[in-house]
Amino acid sequence: MGADGLVCRGLGLGVLMAIPCKIAFAAAPNALSLYRSLILRPPPSSVAFRSITIMNNRQSHTTAAAVTDIDAIFKQKRALRSRVKKELKNMDPTLRSYEDNAIQNVILEAPWFKTCKRLCAYISCSALREVDTSNILSEVLQNPATDGHSLTGKKLYVPRVEDRNRNMRMVNISSVRDMIANSMNILEPAPVDADGNDREDVMQANDPVDVLLLPGLAFDKSGRRLGRGGGYYDTFLMNYQELAKERKWKQPLLVALSYSVQIMDDGVIPVTPTDVPVDALVTPSGLIPISPAAMERCH
Repeated sequence: MGADGLVCRGLGLGVLMAIPCKIAFAAAPNALSLYRSLILRPPPSSVAFRSITIMNNRQSHTTAAAVTDIDAIFKQKRALRSRVKKELKNMDPTLRSYEDNAIQNVILEAPWFKTCKRLCAYISCSALREVDTSNILSEVLQNPATDGHSLTGKKLYVPRVEDRNRNMRMVNISSVRDMIANSMNILEPAPVDADGNDREDVMQANDPVDVLLLPGLAFDKSGRRLGRGGGYYDTFLMNYQELAKERKWKQPLLVALSYSVQIMDDGVIPVTPTDVPVDALVTPSGLIPISPAAMERCH
């Protein structure tokens, strides 16, 4: 499912709160040095006081500018989300069905998908008007690789939202019976299997994931992705990329699924440092490789 739709403003609030705190802590040593100089040294000249005042004013202006910039970015994101949601709502059902099938067929027939052994994929939610993934999931679950090493099967991990603080796990399922409806009537994996055992978390898996299929509200051909505002996917992706780096694994291919109306012109989607770019887009017209990794692997 598109998990970042559950909390609309969580990421924005987190970023806005973090910035002034970070700057305040960074400025603390300067204040401490000034305090020590006043106690241990003779009174500074008026020139020195003037320099300190100018420095503090510059820091205040930098802090205010940073907060203003971030606030402007999130305002732009909210406006773009509202616009895209309206376009998705007004999308002709026949066109939507056609694009759902076309996008899934592109993926199912792609060599990079056929050869992948382990993947993460979202469970599409029609209420959120996400690109359908039911055919992809059905194909994978018909022949799962429970050990992750089958010659033909794939090991599948799907999202489970744990709380409203951007904590989302990707856990292994091997059957549609492993999924249950949550409080919002959205399918997600049950926390334990039929035997009562915890499901394998991809962050604790012994082998790397090859591909992640990602939802979103808007994308562009430079790799920018606009989620629903909760920050679930960006948080998970950053954590998994760091894990892959620590274990010296090849980074997974990040592939976003997009209706035609969701593709924006370059520069339209505002970004922050916490927004993770995608490697490729799958549209009804085919795959658009973006990163060098996608150009190398998606041939």
